[in-house]
Amino acid sequence: MKKLFALIVFLSTFAIAAIAQDKKDLKTVTNVDINKYSGKWFEIARYPNKFQKKCVGNVSANYTIKKNDTLEVINECLEKDGEVDRAKGKARIVDKTSNAKLEVRFAPAFLSFIPAVWGDYWIIDLDKDYKWAAIGDPDREYFWVLSREPKLDDATYQAILRRAEVQGFNPAKVVKTDQNVEVINGEVIVKP
Repeated sequence: MKKLFALIVFLSTFAIAAIAQDKKDLKTVTNVDINKYSGKWFEIARYPNKFQKKCVGNVSANYTIKKNDTLEVINECLEKDGEVDRAKGKARIVDKTSNAKLEVRFAPAFLSFIPAVWGDYWIIDLDKDYKWAAIGDPDREYFWVLSREPKLDDATYQAILRRAEVQGFNPAKVVKTDQNVEVINGEVIVKP
């Protein structure tokens, strides 16, 4: 009985280690030119998440290069009350060989020494002309599809989702983001 228990514990530990290793095996693109990556991106789709819960559309992110391998990040979205929510953050390059692994924080600067305020922002798919990108994290909890234009053709979008699925992301969790949205008298209107 003791041998059976030891075998179960060993196999459980091995299975947990294998799952943890899968999380770490998220592949990023091989190289990102931060100068080309900077600028405005429109959110085409995302995994639902708590910090974008109030956003009803018109979601964008603007990246501006700063000193010391950092970027200023300004995220915007339209809320149901018609107000534009604006969040200012900072991104730092973690993998300086590829520039594809970044960490982002929106917490105040005085908290930047706390590792938990930084979130993984890994560029896992990128158009050669920087027209679109897919972003994820190694735990597969966050996922975004971004584009330089407010719309992305469906064939390209579906191809991005298929490649993300191979990396362990679930396309069924992805929700599309409306970009041509107005709020009139409390009603959210998506314009064609």
